[in-house]
Amino acid sequence: MKVLQDRSLAPFHTFGLDVRAKDIVVAETTQDLVSIWQEPRYQELPKLILGQGSNVLFCDDFAGVVVLNRISGIEIEETPDAFLLHVGAGEDWHQLVTQTVEQGMPGLENLALIPGCVGSSPIQNIGAYGVELKDICAYVDTVELTTGKETRLTAKECQFGYRDSIFKHELKNSHAITAVGLCLKKAWTPVISYGPLAQFDPLTVTAKDILSAVCEIRQAKLPDPKVLGNAGSFFKNPVVTEETVKHLLAHYPSMPHYPQSSGQEKLAAGWLIDQCQLKGHQIGGARVHDQQALVLVNYHNAQIGDVLLLAQFVVDSVKEKFGIVLEHEVRFMAGAKETTLAEVCG
Repeated sequence: MKVLQDRSLAPFHTFGLDVRAKDIVVAETTQDLVSIWQEPRYQELPKLILGQGSNVLFCDDFAGVVVLNRISGIEIEETPDAFLLHVGAGEDWHQLVTQTVEQGMPGLENLALIPGCVGSSPIQNIGAYGVELKDICAYVDTVELTTGKETRLTAKECQFGYRDSIFKHELKNSHAITAVGLCLKKAWTPVISYGPLAQFDPLTVTAKDILSAVCEIRQAKLPDPKVLGNAGSFFKNPVVTEETVKHLLAHYPSMPHYPQSSGQEKLAAGWLIDQCQLKGHQIGGARVHDQQALVLVNYHNAQIGDVLLLAQFVVDSVKEKFGIVLEHEVRFMAGAKETTLAEVCG
């Protein structure tokens, strides 16, 4: 493991806020991760594992050790029916997507330009344009940090849900993800049901076509965190009852809604925020993005308090107009542990 001398977290989370950690350590192997947890001087300190910090908001300086998971490596095995990938947790997600598509292994193209490392993808069960990680995940390799015991979880054992998994619950503080196994079937079927992709003919479209379109759509709608610090989609799309949808449609007939297998329906959080006319709304240096209401950005040297106040204002505005309480998709980190907007601003 390598201990970094500069303890500023600004380069290691995409919001780019000026926060610090007691220590920042780089882990390049599974043993590095275990050694950090066994290191005497770190025993009593809180610890946080980061990939690229693309889905986290620091609410304060972190009074412990931030561990940068940089486990690398990609192994590919080919069977008559599929390409089986074993990918290190520290690999860049978008680079993996483009690499597989360019090498004739389709299946990840709808998930292009999602920021972060491969090891973060199962935690959130990342998804976009009709595809979720659970659709192509074969397994997730983990290590129990205090004992060094390595375990392989099947996709079913990961308990994937909407932006959810076992890694947010039972294994949250005890295990780290070291690698992810993906199964890309050779009998490829394009997923083009999502509005902007519906232009394609399913008989002629290629994975490269979809990859290019998804990149173009995301680049047009979402800010580059290198230009405007952000953590991507700040809020989850709320899942509500059919009765709630019928009630809202009576007042907002153009409201987008998407039936779920559970019998409930998913609403578009971005649409709800947009209806509150919040695009461009700014508090201090934090701002609701001008093109995508679902994204809060570090517009100009935002302070932590600016982002928190803006997030709460968005939640309050949507609740007042629609009676729906938005939940944040971004992880909130306090000085020593994970927290929530309600706890910080309550």
